[in-house]
Amino acid sequence: MTKVLMKGNEAIAEAAIMAGCRHYFGYPITPQNQIPEYMARRMPQVGGCFLQAESEIAAINMVYGAAGAGARAMTSSSSPGISLKQEGISYIAGAELPCVVINMVRGGPGLGSIQAAQSDYFQATKGGGHGDYHLITLAPASVQEACDLVQLAFDLADQYRCPAMLIGDGMIGQMMEPVELREPVKRELPPKTWATTGWDDKSRPRAVVNSLYIESEDLEKLNRRLQERYAEIAKNEVRYEAYHTEDAEIIVFAYGTVARIVKSAIAKCAEKGVKVGLLRPITLWPFPKEAVYNAAAQESVKGLLTVEMCAGQMVEDVRLAVNGLKPVDFFGKLGSTLPTTEEIVDEIIELRKERA
Repeated sequence: MTKVLMKGNEAIAEAAIMAGCRHYFGYPITPQNQIPEYMARRMPQVGGCFLQAESEIAAINMVYGAAGAGARAMTSSSSPGISLKQEGISYIAGAELPCVVINMVRGGPGLGSIQAAQSDYFQATKGGGHGDYHLITLAPASVQEACDLVQLAFDLADQYRCPAMLIGDGMIGQMMEPVELREPVKRELPPKTWATTGWDDKSRPRAVVNSLYIESEDLEKLNRRLQERYAEIAKNEVRYEAYHTEDAEIIVFAYGTVARIVKSAIAKCAEKGVKVGLLRPITLWPFPKEAVYNAAAQESVKGLLTVEMCAGQMVEDVRLAVNGLKPVDFFGKLGSTLPTTEEIVDEIIELRKERA
Protein backbone atom coordinates (compact mmCIF):
# COMPACT_ATOMS: atom_id res chain seq x y z
CA MET A 1 0.00 0.00 0.00
CA THR A 2 1.27 3.48 -0.87
CA LYS A 3 2.17 5.80 1.95
CA VAL A 4 0.88 9.37 1.94
CA LEU A 5 2.19 12.37 3.85
CA MET A 6 -0.53 13.61 6.19
CA LYS A 7 -0.91 15.78 9.25
CA GLY A 8 -1.83 13.71 12.30
CA ASN A 9 -5.27 15.25 12.83
CA GLU A 10 -6.29 14.71 9.21
CA ALA A 11 -4.96 11.15 9.18
CA ILE A 12 -6.95 10.34 12.32
CA ALA A 13 -10.11 11.73 10.73
CA GLU A 14 -9.64 9.69 7.53
CA ALA A 15 -8.86 6.54 9.51
CA ALA A 16 -12.08 7.04 11.49
CA ILE A 17 -14.07 7.32 8.26
CA MET A 18 -12.45 4.12 6.98
CA ALA A 19 -13.47 2.47 10.26
CA GLY A 20 -17.13 3.26 9.50
CA CYS A 21 -17.59 6.51 11.42
CA ARG A 22 -20.42 8.38 9.73
CA HIS A 23 -21.45 10.73 12.54
CA TYR A 24 -19.08 13.41 13.81
CA PHE A 25 -20.05 16.17 16.24
CA GLY A 26 -17.51 18.69 17.47
CA TYR A 27 -16.55 22.22 18.37
CA PRO A 28 -13.31 23.99 17.40
CA ILE A 29 -10.33 24.26 19.74
CA THR A 30 -6.59 24.25 19.03
CA PRO A 31 -4.60 21.98 18.49
CA GLN A 32 -7.22 19.57 17.05
CA ASN A 33 -9.03 21.89 14.66
CA GLN A 34 -7.97 20.00 11.53
CA ILE A 35 -10.17 17.06 12.63
CA PRO A 36 -13.50 18.92 12.36
CA GLU A 37 -12.23 20.81 9.29
CA TYR A 38 -11.44 17.52 7.56
CA MET A 39 -14.69 15.91 8.68
CA ALA A 40 -16.69 18.89 7.40
CA ARG A 41 -15.30 18.25 3.92
CA ARG A 42 -15.29 14.44 3.88
CA MET A 43 -18.48 13.44 5.68
CA PRO A 44 -20.84 14.68 2.92
CA GLN A 45 -18.70 12.77 0.39
CA VAL A 46 -19.24 9.45 2.21
CA GLY A 47 -22.90 9.98 3.08
CA GLY A 48 -22.15 10.86 6.70
CA CYS A 49 -23.21 13.60 9.08
CA PHE A 50 -20.92 16.42 10.18
CA LEU A 51 -22.32 18.90 12.65
CA GLN A 52 -20.48 21.71 14.41
CA ALA A 53 -22.38 21.98 17.66
CA GLU A 54 -22.99 25.19 19.57
CA SER A 55 -20.75 23.96 22.39
CA GLU A 56 -18.66 21.02 23.57
CA ILE A 57 -21.53 20.01 25.87
CA ALA A 58 -23.94 19.88 22.94
CA ALA A 59 -21.44 17.90 20.84
CA ILE A 60 -20.99 15.08 23.34
CA ASN A 61 -24.74 14.77 23.85
CA MET A 62 -25.20 14.51 20.08
CA VAL A 63 -22.70 11.65 20.20
CA TYR A 64 -24.85 10.11 22.96
CA GLY A 65 -27.89 10.24 20.69
CA ALA A 66 -26.17 8.82 17.61
CA ALA A 67 -24.46 6.07 19.61
CA GLY A 68 -27.81 5.17 21.18
CA ALA A 69 -29.17 4.53 17.70
CA GLY A 70 -26.27 2.16 16.98
CA ALA A 71 -24.21 4.49 14.78
CA ARG A 72 -20.44 4.74 14.91
CA ALA A 73 -20.04 8.25 16.32
CA MET A 74 -17.02 10.35 17.23
CA THR A 75 -16.12 13.68 18.75
CA SER A 76 -12.78 15.38 19.21
CA SER A 77 -11.45 18.24 21.27
CA SER A 78 -8.52 19.39 23.37
CA SER A 79 -8.10 19.55 27.13
CA PRO A 80 -10.54 22.33 28.24
CA GLY A 81 -13.09 21.08 25.71
CA ILE A 82 -12.76 17.52 26.97
CA SER A 83 -13.39 18.84 30.49
CA LEU A 84 -16.70 20.28 29.29
CA LYS A 85 -17.64 16.91 27.79
CA GLN A 86 -17.10 14.94 31.01
CA GLU A 87 -20.73 14.88 32.15
CA GLY A 88 -21.84 13.57 28.76
CA ILE A 89 -19.05 10.97 28.71
CA SER A 90 -20.22 9.73 32.12
CA TYR A 91 -23.80 9.51 30.80
CA ILE A 92 -22.59 7.53 27.77
CA ALA A 93 -20.63 5.15 30.01
CA GLY A 94 -23.68 4.74 32.27
CA ALA A 95 -25.91 4.04 29.26
CA GLU A 96 -23.41 1.39 28.05
CA LEU A 97 -22.92 2.98 24.64
CA PRO A 98 -19.90 2.77 22.34
CA CYS A 99 -18.29 5.88 20.91
CA VAL A 100 -14.84 7.34 20.27
CA VAL A 101 -13.47 10.53 21.82
CA ILE A 102 -10.24 12.15 20.59
CA ASN A 103 -8.23 14.36 22.97
CA MET A 104 -5.26 16.25 21.52
CA VAL A 105 -3.84 17.42 24.83
CA ARG A 106 -2.69 21.01 25.36
CA GLY A 107 -1.09 22.62 28.40
CA GLY A 108 -3.11 23.51 31.48
CA PRO A 109 -4.63 24.03 33.97
CA GLY A 110 -7.19 26.54 32.82
CA LEU A 111 -6.97 27.69 29.22
CA GLY A 112 -3.25 27.06 29.48
CA SER A 113 -1.44 27.02 26.16
CA ILE A 114 -2.06 25.69 22.67
CA GLN A 115 1.11 23.57 22.73
CA ALA A 116 1.42 19.87 23.54
CA ALA A 117 1.24 18.40 27.06
CA GLN A 118 0.45 15.14 28.87
CA SER A 119 -1.36 16.58 31.87
CA ASP A 120 -4.74 14.97 31.06
CA TYR A 121 -3.60 11.47 32.04
CA PHE A 122 -5.59 11.40 35.30
CA GLN A 123 -8.69 12.71 33.56
CA ALA A 124 -8.50 10.04 30.85
CA THR A 125 -7.60 7.02 32.97
CA LYS A 126 -9.46 7.63 36.22
CA GLY A 127 -12.87 8.29 34.69
CA GLY A 128 -12.84 12.08 34.43
CA GLY A 129 -16.53 12.57 35.11
CA HIS A 130 -18.72 11.42 38.00
CA GLY A 131 -19.35 7.82 39.01
CA ASP A 132 -17.46 4.54 38.76
CA TYR A 133 -16.50 4.11 35.12
CA HIS A 134 -13.52 3.78 32.80
CA LEU A 135 -12.65 4.69 29.24
CA ILE A 136 -10.53 2.41 27.12
CA THR A 137 -7.63 4.83 26.67
CA LEU A 138 -5.19 4.44 23.75
CA ALA A 139 -2.01 6.54 23.45
CA PRO A 140 -0.26 6.60 20.05
CA ALA A 141 3.38 7.61 19.56
CA SER A 142 3.22 8.30 15.81
CA VAL A 143 0.75 9.35 13.16
CA GLN A 144 0.66 5.80 11.77
CA GLU A 145 -0.11 4.38 15.20
CA ALA A 146 -2.79 7.03 15.71
CA CYS A 147 -4.51 5.86 12.51
CA ASP A 148 -4.33 2.21 13.54
CA LEU A 149 -5.49 2.87 17.10
CA VAL A 150 -8.48 5.04 16.17
CA GLN A 151 -9.76 2.14 14.05
CA LEU A 152 -9.12 -0.25 16.94
CA ALA A 153 -10.92 2.17 19.29
CA PHE A 154 -14.18 1.84 17.33
CA ASP A 155 -14.00 -1.95 17.47
CA LEU A 156 -13.15 -2.07 21.18
CA ALA A 157 -15.95 0.38 21.95
CA ASP A 158 -18.44 -1.82 20.07
CA GLN A 159 -17.03 -5.02 21.57
CA TYR A 160 -17.40 -3.86 25.16
CA ARG A 161 -20.20 -1.26 24.82
CA CYS A 162 -18.22 1.57 26.38
CA PRO A 163 -16.54 4.81 25.26
CA ALA A 164 -12.96 4.66 24.00
CA MET A 165 -10.55 7.59 24.00
CA LEU A 166 -7.55 8.22 21.79
CA ILE A 167 -5.27 10.56 23.73
CA GLY A 168 -2.35 12.23 22.01
CA ASP A 169 -0.31 15.26 22.96
CA GLY A 170 -0.79 18.13 20.52
CA MET A 171 2.34 17.17 18.58
CA ILE A 172 0.67 13.99 17.30
CA GLY A 173 -2.11 16.08 15.78
CA GLN A 174 0.15 18.69 14.22
CA MET A 175 3.13 16.69 12.94
CA MET A 176 3.24 15.37 9.39
CA GLU A 177 4.43 11.82 8.74
CA PRO A 178 4.05 9.19 6.01
CA VAL A 179 1.11 6.89 6.77
CA GLU A 180 -0.57 3.88 5.24
CA LEU A 181 -4.32 4.32 5.39
CA ARG A 182 -5.09 0.65 5.93
CA GLU A 183 -8.41 -1.08 5.65
CA PRO A 184 -9.56 -1.91 9.19
CA VAL A 185 -9.05 -5.41 10.54
CA LYS A 186 -12.30 -7.37 10.28
CA ARG A 187 -13.33 -8.43 13.79
CA GLU A 188 -16.37 -10.41 14.88
CA LEU A 189 -18.39 -7.92 16.93
CA PRO A 190 -21.64 -8.48 18.83
CA PRO A 191 -24.84 -7.32 17.11
CA LYS A 192 -26.29 -4.04 18.40
CA THR A 193 -29.61 -5.49 19.51
CA TRP A 194 -29.76 -2.79 22.19
CA ALA A 195 -29.85 0.08 19.65
CA THR A 196 -32.95 2.29 19.56
CA THR A 197 -33.87 1.76 15.91
CA GLY A 198 -37.56 1.02 16.31
CA TRP A 199 -39.52 -1.98 17.57
CA ASP A 200 -40.59 -3.72 14.39
CA ASP A 201 -39.40 -7.07 15.71
CA LYS A 202 -41.76 -7.73 18.62
CA SER A 203 -39.95 -10.99 19.43
CA ARG A 204 -37.21 -9.02 21.16
CA PRO A 205 -37.52 -6.70 24.14
CA ARG A 206 -38.04 -3.00 23.53
CA ALA A 207 -34.66 -1.20 23.38
CA VAL A 208 -34.24 1.44 26.07
CA VAL A 209 -31.15 3.64 26.44
CA ASN A 210 -30.86 5.10 29.91
CA SER A 211 -28.41 6.03 32.66
CA LEU A 212 -30.94 7.04 35.33
CA TYR A 213 -31.69 4.43 38.01
CA ILE A 214 -33.96 5.61 40.83
CA GLU A 215 -33.75 2.40 42.83
CA SER A 216 -30.35 1.78 44.40
CA GLU A 217 -30.63 -1.96 43.76
CA ASP A 218 -30.98 -1.31 40.03
CA LEU A 219 -28.01 1.07 40.01
CA GLU A 220 -25.91 -1.50 41.85
CA LYS A 221 -26.73 -4.08 39.16
CA LEU A 222 -25.53 -1.65 36.48
CA ASN A 223 -22.32 -0.92 38.35
CA ARG A 224 -21.64 -4.61 38.98
CA ARG A 225 -22.13 -5.28 35.28
CA LEU A 226 -19.77 -2.45 34.35
CA GLN A 227 -17.08 -3.62 36.77
CA GLU A 228 -17.25 -7.15 35.36
CA ARG A 229 -16.85 -5.70 31.88
CA TYR A 230 -13.88 -3.56 32.95
CA ALA A 231 -12.24 -6.64 34.46
CA GLU A 232 -12.69 -8.42 31.12
CA ILE A 233 -11.12 -5.47 29.29
CA ALA A 234 -8.20 -5.42 31.73
CA LYS A 235 -7.66 -9.13 31.12
CA ASN A 236 -7.84 -9.03 27.31
CA GLU A 237 -6.89 -5.60 25.98
CA VAL A 238 -3.58 -4.54 27.57
CA ARG A 239 -1.10 -3.23 24.99
CA TYR A 240 2.46 -1.96 25.39
CA GLU A 241 5.84 -1.79 23.69
CA ALA A 242 9.00 -3.16 25.32
CA TYR A 243 12.10 -1.61 23.73
CA HIS A 244 15.61 -2.85 24.64
CA THR A 245 14.40 -3.96 28.07
CA GLU A 246 16.42 -7.19 28.11
CA ASP A 247 19.47 -6.85 30.40
CA ALA A 248 18.79 -3.13 30.87
CA GLU A 249 20.32 -1.34 33.86
CA ILE A 250 17.72 1.43 33.76
CA ILE A 251 14.10 1.07 32.61
CA VAL A 252 12.34 4.24 31.47
CA PHE A 253 8.54 4.48 31.33
CA ALA A 254 7.03 6.98 28.89
CA TYR A 255 4.14 7.19 26.44
CA GLY A 256 3.18 9.15 23.34
CA THR A 257 5.74 11.33 21.59
CA VAL A 258 7.81 11.59 24.78
CA ALA A 259 8.61 7.91 24.30
CA ARG A 260 10.17 8.78 20.94
CA ILE A 261 12.50 11.27 22.63
CA VAL A 262 13.34 8.59 25.20
CA LYS A 263 14.37 6.24 22.36
CA SER A 264 16.85 8.88 21.16
CA ALA A 265 18.17 9.15 24.74
CA ILE A 266 18.55 5.34 24.86
CA ALA A 267 20.74 5.46 21.74
CA LYS A 268 22.91 8.21 23.32
CA CYS A 269 23.21 6.18 26.53
CA ALA A 270 24.30 3.12 24.55
CA GLU A 271 27.18 5.19 23.14
CA LYS A 272 28.23 5.79 26.75
CA GLY A 273 28.02 2.09 27.58
CA VAL A 274 24.81 2.39 29.61
CA LYS A 275 22.08 -0.18 28.91
CA VAL A 276 18.68 1.48 29.01
CA GLY A 277 15.27 0.09 28.07
CA LEU A 278 11.85 1.64 27.48
CA LEU A 279 8.46 0.26 28.45
CA ARG A 280 5.79 2.28 26.64
CA PRO A 281 2.15 1.80 27.61
CA ILE A 282 -0.09 1.92 24.54
CA THR A 283 -3.22 1.34 26.60
CA LEU A 284 -3.09 3.87 29.42
CA TRP A 285 -6.23 2.13 30.64
CA PRO A 286 -6.11 -0.75 31.09
CA PHE A 287 -2.58 -0.05 32.34
CA PRO A 288 0.06 -2.77 31.67
CA LYS A 289 0.68 -3.42 35.37
CA GLU A 290 2.08 -6.92 34.99
CA ALA A 291 4.51 -5.90 32.24
CA VAL A 292 5.73 -2.94 34.32
CA TYR A 293 6.30 -5.17 37.36
CA ASN A 294 8.11 -7.84 35.34
CA ALA A 295 10.38 -5.26 33.72
CA ALA A 296 11.24 -3.78 37.11
CA ALA A 297 11.85 -7.23 38.61
CA GLN A 298 14.70 -8.09 36.23
CA GLU A 299 17.92 -8.71 38.14
CA SER A 300 19.89 -6.41 35.83
CA VAL A 301 17.63 -3.41 36.53
CA LYS A 302 19.09 -0.96 39.06
CA GLY A 303 16.90 2.08 38.43
CA LEU A 304 13.43 3.02 37.19
CA LEU A 305 12.53 6.40 35.69
CA THR A 306 9.22 7.79 34.45
CA VAL A 307 9.34 10.71 31.98
CA GLU A 308 6.25 12.82 31.30
CA MET A 309 5.21 16.25 30.05
CA CYS A 310 3.46 17.08 33.31
CA ALA A 311 4.05 17.23 37.07
CA GLY A 312 3.80 13.44 37.38
CA GLN A 313 0.63 11.46 36.73
CA MET A 314 1.45 8.16 35.03
CA VAL A 315 4.27 7.77 37.56
CA GLU A 316 1.62 6.96 40.18
CA ASP A 317 0.40 3.97 38.14
CA VAL A 318 4.00 2.86 37.59
CA ARG A 319 4.67 2.98 41.35
CA LEU A 320 1.48 1.06 42.08
CA ALA A 321 2.47 -1.58 39.53
CA VAL A 322 6.03 -1.88 40.87
CA ASN A 323 4.49 -2.25 44.35
CA GLY A 324 7.57 -1.17 46.29
CA LEU A 325 9.89 -3.64 44.58
CA LYS A 326 12.26 -0.81 43.60
CA PRO A 327 12.10 2.99 43.86
CA VAL A 328 10.65 4.83 40.84
CA ASP A 329 12.17 8.22 40.00
CA PHE A 330 10.41 10.90 37.98
CA PHE A 331 11.44 13.55 35.47
CA GLY A 332 8.83 15.92 34.11
CA LYS A 333 8.59 19.12 32.08
CA LEU A 334 5.76 21.57 32.70
CA GLY A 335 3.88 24.21 30.76
CA SER A 336 4.03 22.46 27.37
CA THR A 337 7.84 22.33 27.49
CA LEU A 338 9.36 19.34 25.73
CA PRO A 339 12.01 17.26 27.49
CA THR A 340 15.18 17.14 25.40
CA THR A 341 17.24 14.07 24.62
CA GLU A 342 20.16 15.57 26.55
CA GLU A 343 18.05 16.23 29.66
CA ILE A 344 16.78 12.65 29.70
CA VAL A 345 20.31 11.29 29.20
CA ASP A 346 21.53 13.40 32.14
CA GLU A 347 18.70 12.07 34.34
CA ILE A 348 19.52 8.48 33.38
CA ILE A 349 23.26 8.88 34.03
CA GLU A 350 22.62 10.51 37.40
CA LEU A 351 20.14 7.79 38.36
CA ARG A 352 22.65 5.11 37.40
CA LYS A 353 25.25 6.69 39.68
CA GLU A 354 22.79 6.81 42.58
CA ARG A 355 21.76 3.17 42.13
CA ALA A 356 25.28 1.78 41.50
